[in-house]
Amino acid sequence: MSIFITSDWHFCHNKEFLYVPRGFNNEYDMNNAIINNHNSIITQDDDIYCLGDVMLSNGEIGLECLKQLNGKIHIIIGNHDTDNKIEMYKTCPNVVEVCAAARLRYKGYHFFLSHYPCLCGNYDDGKYLKQHMINLCGHVHTQDPFYDWDKGIIFHCEIDTNNCYPWLLDDIIEKLKEKYNSI
Repeated sequence: MSIFITSDWHFCHNKEFLYVPRGFNNEYDMNNAIINNHNSIITQDDDIYCLGDVMLSNGEIGLECLKQLNGKIHIIIGNHDTDNKIEMYKTCPNVVEVCAAARLRYKGYHFFLSHYPCLCGNYDDGKYLKQHMINLCGHVHTQDPFYDWDKGIIFHCEIDTNNCYPWLLDDIIEKLKEKYNSI
């Protein structure tokens, strides 16, 4: 069993500003690529945390996209996850949790999972990385996982930061260690 993190799938989002930077001609190609990429690395036994914004527009097709994804899905609510969508997510057999935010402890590291970037640790106290609360977030649609690094220990997990693949949490830790030890 592995743990994966992602954000901002935006299934069925029919706006060019979203799917074109991701390398697609339309939202259907984007939906299919995200599902295929996801299922190529995630098994039914893996946990996957989606940090918000599961789908837009067509709820019926978006829900079908969500149902096709492997793994035990934990959804952190994003700004596009309306009350109606949240109720739809809860009907999916692969969704095990829907919540506003979450704390996760893994291999001695402390993570705060949220849709929006938030400051929950800084650099000036000389602590080891394992002693910090690390924010894993989405929302911004950046391609740089360290987009908010100047503000604190924040790692962006938007699908945009990893070529439309979810992040393996172990890979996030390695990237964080490299970055943190370089400051």
